[in-house]
Amino acid sequence: MAIVQALSYPHISVESQVMSGRPCVEGTRVRVMDIVGAHRAGVAEEQLREYFSSRTLTLSEIHAALAYYYDHQDEIDAALAEDEKLGRQAERERVQASH
Repeated sequence: MAIVQALSYPHISVESQVMSGRPCVEGTRVRVMDIVGAHRAGVAEEQLREYFSSRTLTLSEIHAALAYYYDHQDEIDAALAEDEKLGRQAERERVQASH
């Protein structure tokens, strides 16, 4: 019989009333997906610490967010794709409204 170990992610919380239930750095509104997106865009870890205006993140929080991502890639990638789609839709609506 296989034993499944529940993983915990210090510094990461998921609360339905915060950022639509998206995983965030605990005590902030900085979503894991935002850290992943910035990381993918080439923002260095030291820069990530101050990249988000809410407060300076610790390297532990950044690494916890990335660890969460690597264990939940499908979930976070789907959320990133959804945000991109909503952004494109909002831009189309903005352009249409200006004409």
